Amino acid sequence: MARSSRRSSAPQFDPTYGDQDLATARRDLVVGRWQGPRDLLRDTGRDWDRRTHRMRLLADTAAATRTVESWQVAEPNNPDALVLRAETEVQRLFLAVAETSNQNGTPPPSQDALDRRELDRVARICLQAAERHPTDPVPWVSLMTLARLYADGHPHVWHWWRELQARDQFNREGHHQVLRHLSARWHGSYGEMYNFARDSAAFAPAGSPLAALTQAARAEHYRHRLATEGESAVGLTYHWTHEVAVQALHGTLRQWITHRSTIEFAQDVADLNLLLHGLVFAGLMPEAKEISALLRDRPARVPWAYCGDAMALFQHWHAQLGG
Repeated sequence: MARSSRRSSAPQFDPTYGDQDLATARRDLVVGRWQGPRDLLRDTGRDWDRRTHRMRLLADTAAATRTVESWQVAEPNNPDALVLRAETEVQRLFLAVAETSNQNGTPPPSQDALDRRELDRVARICLQAAERHPTDPVPWVSLMTLARLYADGHPHVWHWWRELQARDQFNREGHHQVLRHLSARWHGSYGEMYNFARDSAAFAPAGSPLAALTQAARAEHYRHRLATEGESAVGLTYHWTHEVAVQALHGTLRQWITHRSTIEFAQDVADLNLLLHGLVFAGLMPEAKEISALLRDRPARVPWAYCGDAMALFQHWHAQLGG
């Protein structure tokens, strides 16, 4: 009995980050019920940060079902149904790419990751959702995500980015999608990715989790170099302790944590994991202890999975820091 108790109390990966209403709505989708997700999105209202997170997690579940299509048939004039359908179609495309891509998940560099007609079909659904719900940033986040699957990116990608910013200037998920778009793994370079992360963090308001973009960029850089060059890559040993990396960590602590509200953003758990990971690998233990206390036993797979067994690494550092 004691062994079972210890196992049940261990940290668990929770993609909802403790959002129980979202977890319930995801279970509803699995069994074909769309009423719960409908009510959840309606009640979320214009909280764009939480709406973006909830929509993407609902779509992650809906991608393997036909529940969102059933909702559209039942309520064809509900714009939330179309917005969720658009994001679901985007996630289905990424699942299709994952099935055919290599282990790095890198799309073919010289051609669209999927048939161009299929990409364009989903883009049209996203644009229809944007037209049906003109103030909503989520369809533009979906388009920014979809743009990665086009060879060299979609020609309208930066127009889509401006449309997103016009609706939610500091949208967390949108910025992370641009970061991935500009990475060397997709359509940019290390320099472009880091420049975007630093600029976005610098212009974000005090207390914004966008300050953690610099840690997201460093984790993405490490992931790509490890995949393409191997563990013996020149300079990889100092990736986390480099002076620039340490300066960025201090900047995130100063700009985000010092001014952080007691009310969490929807994906603060993900961003606190990014920051904690950077701090422990940089050897900044007093600062890591502070962040571990804020995070508590709420692990996220990324970025721990880039450096080994995600849960084992998180549990190790959680215990070392007094969790």
